[in-house]
Amino acid sequence: MDAAATDRVLTVPNAISAARLVLVPVFAVLLVQRQDVAALVVLAVSGASDWLDGVLARRLGQVSRLGRLLDPAADRLFIVVTIVALAWRDVVPWWLVGALVARDAALGAVQLVVMRAGWAPLPVHLAGKTATLMLLYAFPLLLLAHLTVDAPTAVATGLTALGWAAALWGAALYWTSGVFYLVQARRLLGGAV
Repeated sequence: MDAAATDRVLTVPNAISAARLVLVPVFAVLLVQRQDVAALVVLAVSGASDWLDGVLARRLGQVSRLGRLLDPAADRLFIVVTIVALAWRDVVPWWLVGALVARDAALGAVQLVVMRAGWAPLPVHLAGKTATLMLLYAFPLLLLAHLTVDAPTAVATGLTALGWAAALWGAALYWTSGVFYLVQARRLLGGAV
């Protein structure tokens, strides 16, 4: 799998991932300034771009080592900033922030140990990709549900139910994938973790 990755830096998927990194502070500022519709658009575009960069990398033959680092880094940063901003606005509870940030902190430490031991970063697991997709799907729904509190009850209730279903499944998969990464790290390090 690593043999297919190139050392190219200037690729379309890497540009999309870099743009997603640039959108992180844009989203946060928009949400803090209560420009909710614009923040919702940025959030939706970021979620769609996460899917798009992977598809383009494979279809254009532009899978790169930088992309394999940049894409998950953009995902993690966007998830952390988004969840903190949404909690700050009382869209989601702080316990969800703690659950997601604790998982990222733990795996960040594990990644450092793995790389310090001379191994490449752990490959992304399907459960991790699915968890990220679910969370990036949940956040716009939860924000939209928050914005539609004055809408007919069925609309707000439906958006809230869909958003929380995606958020809870995403959080559960996020932690499940975390366990998978710990198992991978343990195997790489010969049981030292």
